[in-house]
Amino acid sequence: MTEPTFQPSEEQLHAYVDDFLPEAERMAVERYLADHPSEALRIEAYRQQNAALQGLRALPEAHPFTLPEFRPRVRWRAVALRTAAAAVLLLAGGGGGWWLHGHLERGRPLWMRLVEQAERAHQTFVPEVVHPVEVTSAHEQHLRTWLSRRLGTPVTVPVLKRHGYDLMGGRLLPASPGPAAQFMYQDAQGNRLTLYMLAAPTGRRDTSFRYVQDGALRICYWMGQTMDFAITGEMPRDQLDGIAKSVYLQLNHMKPPRVGAW
Repeated sequence: MTEPTFQPSEEQLHAYVDDFLPEAERMAVERYLADHPSEALRIEAYRQQNAALQGLRALPEAHPFTLPEFRPRVRWRAVALRTAAAAVLLLAGGGGGWWLHGHLERGRPLWMRLVEQAERAHQTFVPEVVHPVEVTSAHEQHLRTWLSRRLGTPVTVPVLKRHGYDLMGGRLLPASPGPAAQFMYQDAQGNRLTLYMLAAPTGRRDTSFRYVQDGALRICYWMGQTMDFAITGEMPRDQLDGIAKSVYLQLNHMKPPRVGAW
């Protein structure tokens, strides 16, 4: 009998890009890419995009404000593409590309890694029809217990019914420093949002709400003591802000933090 051809899932391909696959799976993915040049080109583009995003240290960090005014919004993808163009010129130097990758990784801001991973997970799974989540809301208790064990800290699943969103379920994701959990919610019109929780080193760094926008997609993120959080969805800024405050209150049982600039 002919052995079935191995075809990696999109999640495995992203894990391969981030060097999170076990040796056996990594070798299987490499064999698959060797036989599928178009896929290999796509994955190489992801690698180069990662390297370029790691060079965004020049972006000014958002800072808290109290007046009801907003600074120009960060167009995440536009900034990434501009930086990618510069990175490609350096990557053309051959061996210099690997040096650049390591150099940029060390200097990469923590918030940038959080936002990139949250956006990637959102765009990967929100369009899914059959398998948008790994564990459905019907097994919420199991989902909480499982993810709490894997993330190494108690996980709370916020309720967003007052905002019109019902929990669909969640999944475990490979991440850096990782691991991460993603919870997906959906409203009556079929609009979806995701809550991304990233296991992070202990120590409060910045609990202010910060915002990033990529076209119609908006992300609100903050960093806690043991986990970092990002809420992603296509919605007005005031609606996202209200959901973020509700999530923070349920996770911490305290007043939400101050709001930072876009």
